[in-house]
Amino acid sequence: MTACPEGAGQPPPPPDAYGRRGRRPAPIAKTAGLSHRAWLEPVRSFLFASGLTLNDLVDRSGYSKTRISELLRGNGYYPAWEITFSVIRALGLPAQPMRRLWTAAAREAQKEPGWITHCIEQVALQPESPPMAHRFFTEAVADAYTAYARTFLLTDHRARWVVAETFDILWLCWDEAITSENFRRYAWQLLRARVLARAHHRRDGTPDLRAAVFSTAEVHSSVPGHVVVLSELVDLFDAIGRLPDDQMDVTVLGHLCSVPAERIADVIGLTPAITHSVDHHARATLERLLRALDPWE
Repeated sequence: MTACPEGAGQPPPPPDAYGRRGRRPAPIAKTAGLSHRAWLEPVRSFLFASGLTLNDLVDRSGYSKTRISELLRGNGYYPAWEITFSVIRALGLPAQPMRRLWTAAAREAQKEPGWITHCIEQVALQPESPPMAHRFFTEAVADAYTAYARTFLLTDHRARWVVAETFDILWLCWDEAITSENFRRYAWQLLRARVLARAHHRRDGTPDLRAAVFSTAEVHSSVPGHVVVLSELVDLFDAIGRLPDDQMDVTVLGHLCSVPAERIADVIGLTPAITHSVDHHARATLERLLRALDPWE
């Protein structure tokens, strides 16, 4: 799940679709990177939900239809902050989280630091603070989110960066998030999507957790060269990466991140009863997967 998700599996709209209310814009260009999509997908979805047309954005932003159309498709050169800000201002979106997301994507697009700084200096922003509920929520889940991200991304820097990106997207989509059926589930699936988009995967598309073995307490506390322990852990982490989504999340949080069992339900947005059931099924699935990986079975 992505924040403010766009519809999937729909045929591309006709060229004049922006001129019709309720029609989705053309697909995002394949050349748009992960950080670029991090802000572009929510902006596009917000535009669609608002009922505004491309012509409305032209009137409100002062930029041409061609330039705004390119921005919304992630096509051509990475857009300057000035036009990006004009679009989000026309949509009523917060500028502070958007500027951080835009900056990260500019670096991803290999824009020079001087260009980024110059772009930012062209727009004077008023101070903004996230909603109080956003601040309280992010402070409550930051440690668990970061531990989960670190398991897949392997370094503290990458983990903290993805969590910060997630919290900025959450702020950008705050109105949608708080009116969703399950806010905590919405936020967790957003975090999960951002982490797994950057995790290493096997050829079958499942996340590969085997490298995370070397950051576990079991390896550091074991006798150097203890091949049996290491081999068993590699098999275990390999199997965890093959679990169904919820089972993998509960297992990673509870058994690899040491998140207390009573906290996991709040973190992932499931009831305690469902979380307990998921954990029970995860243990059974792991046993089956480990037997399948054992050459002596």
